Amino acid sequence: MRIINEEGLLENAAFADDRRAREAALKILTAALSSVDPRAAIRNVVRRTDDVLAIGDLSFDLGQFRRVFVIGGGKACGAMAEALEEIVGDRIVGGIVNILRGTGPRFGTRRIALNEAGHPIPDEDGVRGAEGIIRLASEAAEGDLVICLISGGGSALMPLPAAGIALRDVRRLTAALLRSGATINEVNAVRKHVSRLKGGQLARAAYPATLISLILSDVVGDPLDVIASGPTAPDTTTFDDAIRVLKAYGLWRDAPEPVRERLESGSRGEIPETPKPGDAIFDRTHNIVVGNNRLASLAACREARRRGFNALLLSSLIEGEARHIGTAYSGIVREILTSGNPVRRPAVVVAGGETTVTVKGRGKGGRNQELVLSASLGIEGLRGVAIASIGTDGVDGPTDAAGAIADGQTAVRARKRGLDARSFLADNDSYGFFTRLGDLILTGPTGTNVNDITVMVVG
Repeated sequence: MRIINEEGLLENAAFADDRRAREAALKILTAALSSVDPRAAIRNVVRRTDDVLAIGDLSFDLGQFRRVFVIGGGKACGAMAEALEEIVGDRIVGGIVNILRGTGPRFGTRRIALNEAGHPIPDEDGVRGAEGIIRLASEAAEGDLVICLISGGGSALMPLPAAGIALRDVRRLTAALLRSGATINEVNAVRKHVSRLKGGQLARAAYPATLISLILSDVVGDPLDVIASGPTAPDTTTFDDAIRVLKAYGLWRDAPEPVRERLESGSRGEIPETPKPGDAIFDRTHNIVVGNNRLASLAACREARRRGFNALLLSSLIEGEARHIGTAYSGIVREILTSGNPVRRPAVVVAGGETTVTVKGRGKGGRNQELVLSASLGIEGLRGVAIASIGTDGVDGPTDAAGAIADGQTAVRARKRGLDARSFLADNDSYGFFTRLGDLILTGPTGTNVNDITVMVVG
C-alpha cells in the first residue's frame, strides 16, 4: 500500500506528529487487508481429512458424492478457487468461476476455469461465463456436490439477463443505479429481477444436488440475499420492490423498455417470482460466510493496539452519504482531542461499512475519497491526526485508487496551491483534489473485497 508521491508528501507534512499519524493509518489498513486474504479465508473454514470435508461446523463425506463441481464469481474468487482446488482438487470434475478482468494470471487452477469479465459494468465475457456457470449447475444431479464461490463484485461479474432483456439494457440500468445514490440492497433488488441467475435462481438450477456456497461478504451486515445479488439464497425482494426502487430514484421513465415490461409482467404475476424463503430448493443449500468487514475491522484494531494506541471499533455497519459520514468522523476526531471520548489518546477509531455518493457534479472520485475530502474540512488545522479510508478491493469508484488520506494540514496545503476543497467536494471531484496533493492511496486490485474501512488516528 502506498500513497502517490509518498516520499515528497511526507516531507511536505507540516509536523512530525502528522507524519506519524499518517504512517500509522497506512500500516493499520495494511494489516486489515492481510486479515481478509481470500486464500486464508478458505483455508480457515475448509479442511479435509481423507474423504471427510469439514466446512465450518458442517461435515461431508466426499465418498458419498458422484461428482464435485465448482462455480461462482466475484473479485476475490480467483484466490478462493485456487485455495479450494488445493484442498478438494482431485475430486473436482468441472468448474468455472468468473473473476475480474486482468487478474487471471495471478492464479493457478487446473480443474477450475477462471473466466475474466468486466466490473462494475457487466460485459459479454461475463455473460458467457455466467451461461457456463448455470449450465454446469443444471448438469448437477442428486448425488452430486456443487461448491459455489461468491464474493463482492459477483453481481456484475455474473450477468445473465432474463429472456427478452439485452446486455446493453442491463449495462444502462446498472450505470444509472450506481449513479443514483441507491444502496447496494436497492440496486440488487432490481438486478435480481432482470436476471436468470441472481436471487436464488442459481440454487434453483443446481437442485437437487447438494449446494455449498462459500461467501466473502462485501455487504454491510452480511445479508445473504444481497451479496452478489444472492444467487444461492432465498430472495426477500419482489418485482414490486424493484419497481419502487426505480421510481424512488427517478429512473423508471428512462429505464429500458424491456426492463419495464418485465417488471410490470412480474408484478402482475405473469412471470414466476424469484425463489423465496421456505422453498424446497434450499433444503440442500448451505450458505457460509468465510470473511467479512468485521473481521478486517477487528484486525485493524489489533494492529493499532500493537502499535501502542487505544483502539475502538466504532462499527462495521456504517452506511450513508459519504460526505456526511466524513463530517461525522471529523467530529469524532475533535471530540477525542477535546474530551477523550469515546477513547483516550493516543487513539485509533476504526469504522467499516459502505457509504454512497449521490453524483451531482462533473468530477471524478469514489466514496472513500469523497468521505476523506469531507473529513479534511472538519479536521483542518489540527495536529497529529489523520483519517484514511479505502475500499478493500483496491478500487474506489471509477478510479485507480483504493481511497485517500488526509491530516490537519490537507486543506491548508490545498489552499496554498490555489485549490478550494469545498469546490472539489461540490463537483464530486475528490480524485482530482487528492491527485494534486499526492494523497491518493494506491493498492492495485487486492484480490479481496469486504466493503470499506476507515481509520482515524489521534496521536
